[in-house]
Amino acid sequence: MSTQDGIITLADETKLRLKILVVDAREVGFSPYGGVNIIVKPVGGLKVEHIPNNLKEQVADKPPAPTTEVPYDGWEIIDIDSFEPAVSELDVNTSKGVFRVTVKAEPVMAARNMNYKVAPELNEPLYHVNWVYKISWKPVTER
Repeated sequence: MSTQDGIITLADETKLRLKILVVDAREVGFSPYGGVNIIVKPVGGLKVEHIPNNLKEQVADKPPAPTTEVPYDGWEIIDIDSFEPAVSELDVNTSKGVFRVTVKAEPVMAARNMNYKVAPELNEPLYHVNWVYKISWKPVTER
């Protein structure tokens, strides 16, 4: 299996790393795509790469976010300036041979909350990103 992290740059110059992992991928019947249907279960998460100092200063005196649920107040939509998709590939044995499954994750929406910080030790605003998975597969051919 190979993976490539994605990088998301937001309008406030924050950079987030999107990591994905395929938890399960297996054949579950027929499809017109090579004669097999493959069910894929990906998961993903975000890691902060960079937050500008002025944003860190703005949340330095804010309370930590609640740990039991996402706060309801303070969210603002923030534009995604650019991104590189996160990609994970793995080979799956099927009744029709080996297929390479490719999962790409692309961000579609982002929000920021300046009323809280992530944790007492981190002066970082809260970010929430919604992404979509693009899943495809092709037969692996010998070269």
